Amino acid sequence: MQPMTKLIARLAFAATLAMAPVGAVQAQGLFSPAIVVNDMVITGYELQQRAEMLRLLNAPGDLQQLAREQLIDDRLRLQAAFDAGVRPEGEEILDGMAEFAGRADLTRDEFIKVLEANGVSAETFRDFVKAGLSWRILVSQRFAGRANVSEDEVDRALSAGGSSSNVRVLLSEIIMPMPPQQAEEVRARAARISQITSPAEFSAEARRYSATPTRGNGGRLPWREVTELPPVLQPLVLALKPGEVTAPLPIPNAIALFQLRDIEETGYSAPEVAAIDYAAYYMAGGRSDETLAKARVLQGRVDRCDDLYGIAKGQPAEVLERGTLPPADIPTDIAYELSKLDPGEVSTTLTRANGQTLVFLMLCGRTNKISEDVDRQEFTLGLRNRRLSALADGYLAQLRADARIVEK
Repeated sequence: MQPMTKLIARLAFAATLAMAPVGAVQAQGLFSPAIVVNDMVITGYELQQRAEMLRLLNAPGDLQQLAREQLIDDRLRLQAAFDAGVRPEGEEILDGMAEFAGRADLTRDEFIKVLEANGVSAETFRDFVKAGLSWRILVSQRFAGRANVSEDEVDRALSAGGSSSNVRVLLSEIIMPMPPQQAEEVRARAARISQITSPAEFSAEARRYSATPTRGNGGRLPWREVTELPPVLQPLVLALKPGEVTAPLPIPNAIALFQLRDIEETGYSAPEVAAIDYAAYYMAGGRSDETLAKARVLQGRVDRCDDLYGIAKGQPAEVLERGTLPPADIPTDIAYELSKLDPGEVSTTLTRANGQTLVFLMLCGRTNKISEDVDRQEFTLGLRNRRLSALADGYLAQLRADARIVEK
């Protein structure tokens, strides 16, 4: 497309997006521009509609802010797709609406009726689906060659076990030490926190009370396959709706809470972990500044679990524990910390002996149970989709960086 032709096309596209039906609420300014993304207008009405739709979908967080971010991204996705000649219409969009409604076990018409009964128009739903569909088509076309997965990569992922499942979750954590003299106080605090439904409030509590390294980030953890979590924790997390918090979970010398921020299906299942190899080196002094400083020094000296044998040489045998166990046989708190680690990484979150002993915990490796019925084609597709998703995220970030975003 020549530069002038492309500019005309963009202006036409922007004009289409800026159009809105005229109604009684126009006098209140709802159809006035609230945000301008390059040449494209987002109205106050659209922000209101998207926020209400997010509420009906039980989305966590600040729904007004989330609506703003989503609509800006949708404008950028649609513009990029339009420039590339991707313009789904008609049946394609209707099929996309039906597919989305099917996630709630509803037909397209049934889903629209629920939305309209709660003040969300069918057009709002259609625009939401159109942006997502346009982006998927564009990403698939743009990155098709770069997202391919070789047979060698599949072999390596299978032998390493990958880290994927058909469900992944976005969690926040709070792990609070519970010295005997403060047990009742900590239990009461945990009971209060378990009633929180706001990610922002939960993060504030994590910054104040959590003993994990994630406290500085409000307890927020990255996306994680649900099968990486300890078996006892998996059903508890899957029973949550976004924003909800588990009941307080007692662990040695502490109490833990987990908030579900988001959940999604990834579309394939990876081999099950058969056993986890780990080492625990026990250091006197608990979480005192002196012991934690020694742990940091030790962490810089060891690269693999075998190095700990040299560290423990000459000390009582019980200071170093090395085990290779099925996930279900590993203590829950240790299994949870191990789920956050890659081989060779260390956690110093846990204690034993009423907080008097620090657990220097190291993941040695994982052994996967790969059965003969693993669908190699499905596994390959999962790896490809993950790579495609990463490329798409990077592309959207670049579009955002280049965009002119003006709030009215």
